[in-house]
Amino acid sequence: MNINRDRLAENFILLCETDSPSWKEGEIAALLKNIFADLGADEIVEDETARITGSDSGNLFIRFNGNGKGDGIFLNCHMDTVQPGEGVRVRRDGDIFSSIGDTVLGSDDKSGIAAIIEAVRCVRDEGLDHPPLDIILTTCEEVGLLGAKSIDPAMVRAKIGYALDSSGFGHVVVEAPASNRLEVTVHGTAAHAGLHPEWGINAITLAAHALTLVPQGRINEQSTVNFGTIHGGMASNIVPEKVVLEGEVRSHSLDQLDQLTNQINKAFVKVIEDWEDQTGEARGKPDLSFNVRPDFPLMKLASSDPVVRKIDEAARSIGLILEHKIAGGGSDANIFNGYGLQTAIVATGMTHVHTTDEQANLEDMVNLSQLLAALITL
Repeated sequence: MNINRDRLAENFILLCETDSPSWKEGEIAALLKNIFADLGADEIVEDETARITGSDSGNLFIRFNGNGKGDGIFLNCHMDTVQPGEGVRVRRDGDIFSSIGDTVLGSDDKSGIAAIIEAVRCVRDEGLDHPPLDIILTTCEEVGLLGAKSIDPAMVRAKIGYALDSSGFGHVVVEAPASNRLEVTVHGTAAHAGLHPEWGINAITLAAHALTLVPQGRINEQSTVNFGTIHGGMASNIVPEKVVLEGEVRSHSLDQLDQLTNQINKAFVKVIEDWEDQTGEARGKPDLSFNVRPDFPLMKLASSDPVVRKIDEAARSIGLILEHKIAGGGSDANIFNGYGLQTAIVATGMTHVHTTDEQANLEDMVNLSQLLAALITL
């Protein structure tokens, strides 16, 4: 397959320098519609999920009907980037791309989009037969997989697909954890901290005590727990009456996910139930609100699953052996698997993502384009 390195590099830079932070994907969506129209897409559909996600764009479905035999596949990338991601200017040093300024590069996930464009262009230019191909470009992935969560699964024609969204190159992610989002609100009683502290119940102190009782960090090879934000109190001279904590539990075991979530709940409940009014003057009692929201479902693929066997075969056809990996993060692939659509995650050549040191390697994107072209035509 004749991958055009210079064309791939130019497209990648164009994509990166087109701003698309989460909720502001409209500009890049318009660009991509034009690009895929020029490539001869049979259908380009923007869904109506913007009203759900709050983005200025819906998800894009680009469809090539194909003319070959076999079952079709879908390829997935997200259009949004993390902040700081506005005003991106790209520096190229040989095969390495980075950001010139104090922004991310945006290779997460534009390295994947650029490779899809180049692979499709090569397949079309060389007149190669291929089964149906759907390209699904989502919004708001970086802020909770919102675009993928809002998709109507009936719009996806293929039963298997690939999310191009992992650092490094030469591997495919076949397992990723499920996650629960936690929002814990501890209610105390406000009082003047200098005049009548005995009247108050300090919600921050109660929350801090509970946090010393809950598991934190890496629990074992399968599970992690983290509390990442805490908000509460009004002023240093007021006993805080409310504090809100946000956390998460992730696990490759659904049993452990439930067990850890329940363990955290019990720790907070115990602190509230064990509270004692030391002075007898408190004007109230503490209370607790513990809310659990499933964030993304478990992803677990076997080497014998069609989605894995297909990409392994495509890789071998170009002399590439893919490593099968287990990841600790969530992506659109988790959501698609939850819809019953087997989806593996493919590495794209990006590194140091979500930082201003982010980089992408052109050689990796060339190899990814070759892999995708082989996958499309398999």
